[in-house]
Amino acid sequence: MPPFTIALIQHAVSENKAATVQAAELAIREAARRGAQIICLQELFDAPYFCKVTDAERFNLAEPIPGPTVEGMQRLAQQLGVVIIVPIFEKRAPGVYHNSAAVVDADGAVLGTYRKMHIPDDPLYHEKYYFAPGEASRGGPAEMYGHGDKPGQPAGFRTFKTRYATIGVLICWDQWYPEAARITSLMGAQILFYPTAIGWHPKEKDEWGASQADAWRTIQRGHAIANGIYVAAANRVGFEPEPGTDGIEFFGHSFVSDPFGRLIAEAGTEPEILIAECDPEVIEYTRRNWPFLRDRRIDAYGGVLSRYLE
Repeated sequence: MPPFTIALIQHAVSENKAATVQAAELAIREAARRGAQIICLQELFDAPYFCKVTDAERFNLAEPIPGPTVEGMQRLAQQLGVVIIVPIFEKRAPGVYHNSAAVVDADGAVLGTYRKMHIPDDPLYHEKYYFAPGEASRGGPAEMYGHGDKPGQPAGFRTFKTRYATIGVLICWDQWYPEAARITSLMGAQILFYPTAIGWHPKEKDEWGASQADAWRTIQRGHAIANGIYVAAANRVGFEPEPGTDGIEFFGHSFVSDPFGRLIAEAGTEPEILIAECDPEVIEYTRRNWPFLRDRRIDAYGGVLSRYLE
């Protein structure tokens, strides 16, 4: 396959949803003008990060997939001939909500939806209150994973065969789990996209801020190396207040890593459109020289299915 060009949209979010979506659309147009073929927005891109507190009224922010926001991105993708990864708060059914990402192909078709599998519960990150985790099929091993051919169907980890590349999508907290990266890579993904909303608690920034950001980059670069695959993380930026709390400062630093773990593009802490070219030949070259997938002892890994081995 020929090289493909990706873009990560890193931006701050306002309380005005229409203005936020419009700003994202303008950024997508600019990314396409600069040659991007696959464009990834950040986690829950169309609203402030609402999980800082638990509030039942905030379920009203959710939309179905397809719904107004995704349908607008479908029209834009078709017009520009680009793939768009659209992470939103999904209303799947009354009382059932997910942190999801719709993958829209370059012809405007929704290839499928990935639903965040790992759901955190930390101070100011009360996601378990809002989101049900994505689920794998209840069938046998061959049925547990999906390839984006049945939009909206539960399939756990997924890949999507877009016009320009086969991609995997995981979301934020998923990025800390090597199992998620490995499974998605084994399903044929050439690049893992991680839409993200990660930031600093203001009281912790001085002591832990630099180390937290470094750990976040390092774990994902490790996934790139271990799997011989590109990794791209799109994070939000800006301080988002919340009454009764200290708020969160989202630190940006969106980046793209090649299969050697080299950072081939990285943003700072301001809004930015990050562009990078990804070459499938680098995947082939890396895996020939670091044949980690070849040398896996798949007969010896049963223990990973246990919560803990006493």
